[in-house]
Amino acid sequence: MRGLVSAPRQDPLRDPRLFADPYPAYDRLREGCPVQRIPTGSGGHHAYLIAGHPEAREAFTDPRLSKDTARFFAGRPSNRDLHPAVSRTMLASDPPEHTRQRQVATPLFTTGRVRELRPYITRIVDDLMTAWRPGTEVDLVADLAVPLPVTVVCELLGVPETDRTPLADWSHALFDATDTDRVDAASHRIGDYLTHLVDTARATPGDGPLHSLLRDCDEGGLDRDETVSLAALLMIAGHETTTHFIGNAVLALLRHPEAFDRLRRDPDLLPGALDELLRFDSPVSVATFRHSTEDLRIGGVEIPAGFPVLIAPGAANRDPAAFPDPHRLDLDRDAVGHLSFGHGIHRCPGAPLARAETEIALRTLLTRFPDTRLAVPAESLTWRRTRLTRGLTALPLTLT
Repeated sequence: MRGLVSAPRQDPLRDPRLFADPYPAYDRLREGCPVQRIPTGSGGHHAYLIAGHPEAREAFTDPRLSKDTARFFAGRPSNRDLHPAVSRTMLASDPPEHTRQRQVATPLFTTGRVRELRPYITRIVDDLMTAWRPGTEVDLVADLAVPLPVTVVCELLGVPETDRTPLADWSHALFDATDTDRVDAASHRIGDYLTHLVDTARATPGDGPLHSLLRDCDEGGLDRDETVSLAALLMIAGHETTTHFIGNAVLALLRHPEAFDRLRRDPDLLPGALDELLRFDSPVSVATFRHSTEDLRIGGVEIPAGFPVLIAPGAANRDPAAFPDPHRLDLDRDAVGHLSFGHGIHRCPGAPLARAETEIALRTLLTRFPDTRLAVPAESLTWRRTRLTRGLTALPLTLT
């Protein structure tokens, strides 16, 4: 058991400084105790934050930590108005409901299926970079990291090209921690749109990707609401974290020229470097909601039943107990134990696709523009104001 300290007086996850650089704060929390009781909101409520790597890994697999948000919030007053398709995805469920829905989602992202998608992903990257020229400036986020995964997931869902930009904007708004009304409104736009998309596909014979997904949902026993909810999860989770994965990885490499130069000289090292890039600056800062269904003990800390429990992969991935010298980007490090995709039954099923998209994007950038550099000082970059994910609002590059 590592050290124990008194609980922070304020929620450390609401500190504005965390958006620019959360790692010093994570270090302080973890050094005090890898499992911290923290205040949430202003009503005297508390949650438990898990910042240590072994403790987070244990928590991810503990069945006493439920993801059934409906069960936790039943009977509790709330001023939130999320669309059910967004609030009741398989991410917010436990077995057996979760198992049934995951069995439908997982085959979409098998190694073989992703291998089949690689030529399509490569074409998208090529198309997005067609207008890029040496000596010009681009925003890697807006010009590549956002449209690439959006295009791929919309293709999987059969979303018409004309609808992809607004869907991406609504999904982006879901992570706005500063405006709950905006989040709720965006959830209804996504939920209503995908409900219409699913209903229209069911009423129209076809053989496209969405019709294939609907057949899989029917065979897996998913009802209409569960099918729409799965589509919403694929849409939201299928691009937001990949966008940040790409942006964070490029920034990390540009801030570590020796690593950038090594991959530029040998792009075939990229597949093995992805785990270290994920560990170094995780696109997921804090995993989605869990709560304790009974008393349990993690990291020497007693967690009573009925409390929210927040697992922080961003902190766990920088835990020196798991990764020596954790604040150093080391492409030779064995980083496969990182928790950026979660762990256990809720580990992200789309991880193979996210890795393929990021690898292809990085390989193309390194090959076509091997001397790319930041167009602005790194200190001037701004980050999304959300505690769930970690990603840049923009990443201006000068192509050379």
